Amino acid sequence: MSAALDRLKNLTAKISSYEVARKENTRILETLFKELHISDKVLEFNDLFMFKAINLSGVSLSDESLGVIKEGKYLQIIAIKYEKDAKVKNKNISLGYFGRAEKVDPELVMRIVTFVLRWRFEKSFMTLEHYHKMIGTLKSEKQGL
Repeated sequence: MSAALDRLKNLTAKISSYEVARKENTRILETLFKELHISDKVLEFNDLFMFKAINLSGVSLSDESLGVIKEGKYLQIIAIKYEKDAKVKNKNISLGYFGRAEKVDPELVMRIVTFVLRWRFEKSFMTLEHYHKMIGTLKSEKQGL
């Protein structure tokens, strides 16, 4: 009984910490949304999550070189919108253009990187919730599971 109770306590603590992290993430993301003037292109904060993806040009987002400037490139936040009825399904939309990456203030570069990573963090939660609901609509008895 004690082992099961310990596992339940650990699971509850983990879920609670994710929810706390998610709330803090959303708060900071909304602040960056305004500070980076993305609100000039996307009027409502929640509309940010209608995009399929948000990428960054001019700065690395890889684990090994996070935030490293790509010389000779332009720093830009790019959103990808999916339009299922259009001839070209994916459309790139610039949410913010900041000029030559090597000329942008390093603090601003980090704020931009932070925005993109925090957007991806929240989007991953939304995707998780979406698939959780879809799985919940399945009837395991019908599928022999």
